[in-house]
Amino acid sequence: MAEIRADMVANVMEIYIAEGDTIAIGDTVVLLESMKMEIPVISEVAGKIVRLAVTQGDVVQEGDLIIEIG
Repeated sequence: MAEIRADMVANVMEIYIAEGDTIAIGDTVVLLESMKMEIPVISEVAGKIVRLAVTQGDVVQEGDLIIEIG
């Protein structure tokens, strides 16, 4: 099981995946916004989305879980 966690405090602007989706290495899964900059979250692993831990509009803190990949 792999996890993608937030690198910084940010707002979740857009979510490009859903639970059950299959993703590849390099896929953009979420778009975050911090200090007026848009930060794409890119998967470093391939697999199936087991858990989506955020919703659009959420505020994540550094280290917060975004998704679990199985």
